[in-house]
Amino acid sequence: MTATTLLAAVLVAVGLVGILVPILPGSVLVVAGVLVWAWAEGGATAWTVFAASTLLVAAGAVVKYVVPGRRLQVAGIPASTQWVGVLLGVVGFFVVPVIGLFLGFVLGVYLAELARVGTREAWPSTVHSLKAVGLSIVIELLAALGATVVWLGGVIAT
Repeated sequence: MTATTLLAAVLVAVGLVGILVPILPGSVLVVAGVLVWAWAEGGATAWTVFAASTLLVAAGAVVKYVVPGRRLQVAGIPASTQWVGVLLGVVGFFVVPVIGLFLGFVLGVYLAELARVGTREAWPSTVHSLKAVGLSIVIELLAALGATVVWLGGVIAT
């Protein structure tokens, strides 16, 4: 294993962790790792692996917004609720290290839904929103894992 392949593996691994712990741009790091490897390896196989991995991650990026977004729309939860959650999540990220992003998001969604639908329906809407976020993370992770499998196949093939 070359130093470049090892660097690529570290980037891919950190990217996969970054998807689960949304502090790092996970999918971008996965694609960057495959790009580093393809650049160093060269040849049609390496660039085909890079193209296939990038397409998988790009498709995952689209699906991770469309599917959960549609589920939220069907449940009657407006996008504005999610934006309030994102805003408080960003604030929480800086106020409470590590878990602030999650806590801020939950609080933001709950407060937005509390103002919109009242006490009785605010928490079920918040839970529904959290499930949508979880689904989004799973979709992105599956796409990145698919790209990783393609990359590993390319590493073995070359």
